[in-house]
Amino acid sequence: MTAPFKTIALFGRPQSDGLRERILEEIADWLTQRGITVLTEISRNMRLVQSLGRRADLAVVVGGDGTMLGVARALAPLKVPIVGINRGRLGFITDIPMSDWQKGLDEILNGHYEIEERSLLEAHIWRDGKALFHARALNDVVISRSSHTGLIEIEVSVNGLYMYSPRADGLIVATPTGSTAYALSVGGPLMHPSLHGFVLAPVAPQSLSARPIILPDQCEVELTIRHGRNARLNCDMQSFASLQLGDRVVLHRSADSSRFLHPPGYSYYATLRTKLNWHEIPGLEPRRG
Repeated sequence: MTAPFKTIALFGRPQSDGLRERILEEIADWLTQRGITVLTEISRNMRLVQSLGRRADLAVVVGGDGTMLGVARALAPLKVPIVGINRGRLGFITDIPMSDWQKGLDEILNGHYEIEERSLLEAHIWRDGKALFHARALNDVVISRSSHTGLIEIEVSVNGLYMYSPRADGLIVATPTGSTAYALSVGGPLMHPSLHGFVLAPVAPQSLSARPIILPDQCEVELTIRHGRNARLNCDMQSFASLQLGDRVVLHRSADSSRFLHPPGYSYYATLRTKLNWHEIPGLEPRRG
């Protein structure tokens, strides 16, 4: 497979000690020596991210999953593939270890890689018939209560059909990518990224019968605030909006998706074993990947 990556956008996040900048410079120099045009950005200005993305054949993100989420959302409409080099803590989606970045990028630039499409959520807030807010999420959309108020009640409908109205600290709607994030911490299931579904999981529900459920991602989910004060909505913990009683949050799968590239031998199951400390049989990993 030939990789026509002539221009690469290199993204990171500023750090006070300048370490991230030095690493980006090292990677940029290495790419330049291969005859590749490098565009570098270390701020969190998503407009600038998109501007560079329009000029690039490939995006390389150096950082943690939070940095990867922001860049992936911004570049999804542009269909620019993304590679993640992990300098964060968990790194579920920034899968190339910092110690192996040269080997991983070398494989990808030589045309040896695996392509993975990740779905996104679209969230719209409606109030009195007017659209107030719109954002995308690669991980999850979360409605949560204020720390100064009690439980909130959220009416849930799917494709116009009433489901239930849990009273809880909040409610999470997560993509398969986000199933390893907040949804996992409240007892939600792990979902392979290739599955077409959403996880709907209440946060600390009043009733123990309010369990997580997987919904098909071709449906439309409507969440209406029925009780509680000072609720708010966040998308990937990076876009926020305040909610009032009667507000409707309408969710559906985005027409765009994020395209991740992985070096040969990438295994989602190996990522889970490493990040979740699953039991591993010595000597088995090299044979199975």
